[in-house]
Amino acid sequence: MFDKILVANRGEIALRVIRAAREMGIRSVAVHSTADADAMHVRMADETVCIGPPASSESYLSIPAIIAACEVTGAQAVHPGYGFLSENANFVQIVEDHDLTFIGPSAEHIRIMGDKITAKDTMKALGVPCVPGSEGGIADVAAARALCDGIGYPVIVKATAGGGGRGMKVARDAGELERAFLTARSEAKAAFGNDEVYIEKYLTTPRHIEIQVFGDGKGRAVHLGERDCSLQRRHQKVLEEAPGPCITDEERARIGKICAEACANIDYRGAGTIEFLYENGEFFFIEMNTRLQVEHPVTEAIFGIDLVREQIRVAEGLPMSFTQEDLKINGHAIEVRITAEKLPDFAPRPGTITQFHAPGGLGVRMDSALYDGYRIPPYYDSLIAKLIVHGDDRDTALRRLNRALGELIVDGVDTTVPLFHALLQEEDIRSGSYNIHWLEHWLETNLRA
Repeated sequence: MFDKILVANRGEIALRVIRAAREMGIRSVAVHSTADADAMHVRMADETVCIGPPASSESYLSIPAIIAACEVTGAQAVHPGYGFLSENANFVQIVEDHDLTFIGPSAEHIRIMGDKITAKDTMKALGVPCVPGSEGGIADVAAARALCDGIGYPVIVKATAGGGGRGMKVARDAGELERAFLTARSEAKAAFGNDEVYIEKYLTTPRHIEIQVFGDGKGRAVHLGERDCSLQRRHQKVLEEAPGPCITDEERARIGKICAEACANIDYRGAGTIEFLYENGEFFFIEMNTRLQVEHPVTEAIFGIDLVREQIRVAEGLPMSFTQEDLKINGHAIEVRITAEKLPDFAPRPGTITQFHAPGGLGVRMDSALYDGYRIPPYYDSLIAKLIVHGDDRDTALRRLNRALGELIVDGVDTTVPLFHALLQEEDIRSGSYNIHWLEHWLETNLRA
């Protein structure tokens, strides 16, 4: 059993890990930048280490600083949370080279899934359904045209090293292809230092469905159903729910079995998410996230499983505490991501919280690092809270979410809470009849009119 874990992150996810560790009797070490000296994760941890100035590149992304913090505190393991170094294979290797344990997948699996083309080839070989497209990177516009003539339009050009919507451009016909190709390459080079792109068939009205998987690293893996993450703005998730309102029990069992077997076959360790586009009853692999997801609480709610606790157990070499047969869905859960942004442009609005009150009651969970007087720094992501509700069914969960949003108080900064109040009035949201393009269209009509 680990005696002490260092949490290489900040904000609500750092708090999430610290709480799980404390329940397991494990001491925690919080690292922080100078801008986060008064942050809640720093206040809650057993020990703290300042690892640098506000810039992420000099603090939360500084591998030498994090390793040094492990050495001075005697931490035996590192939990990366999500973002920052959570999917950095080099970081994992350095952690292990210093005789520390990385609480997550192996460096090899992170490296494989971090490259979109390699990930797709690997998943295809493991029997996971993939979107029709190029077998590898596309060298030039001529090669792009030849491929697209074969698979048909529309298509999407994507950076092989991409993420977060950067380096992605849609070409709806042959006339748009050259511009989309060159623009995607330019964005990819600027964002990732790698201008290689690939092309896939662009599905017109898909939903974004992701399968939560978990492996013990020894050839055993399970799936914990799906999450529907289709409500997105600029490829960034806004609301997630589980189970997906459009997925049947048969579809869940089929795609879940495929994903679990794929992970078992490569001895995958820890939590992971296999993401798909879903249209007309078919699933098409897009990527795998080799880490805990922001939206993991909705899966925890419907299965009653502590995924962070399980990550720590498996990293210690212990077996998973459940089997596939143990995993039964109970009710419905929804999460909304609340950010410190001003509508309608979603411009970041850091500032001081003058009053904060979290909603409560049956089936309500608030993951946040806010407190009265806390100053949201301008250096990091604008996510300030995740509100998660759980009910016996989807209708109950929606009504509970509406009630909880009405109780929530966040004064002193602009937030996206009004967006969710408005969305809950829409029939398409209440019925679950939306796809990955729905929110963008709704925003254009309702917030920018």
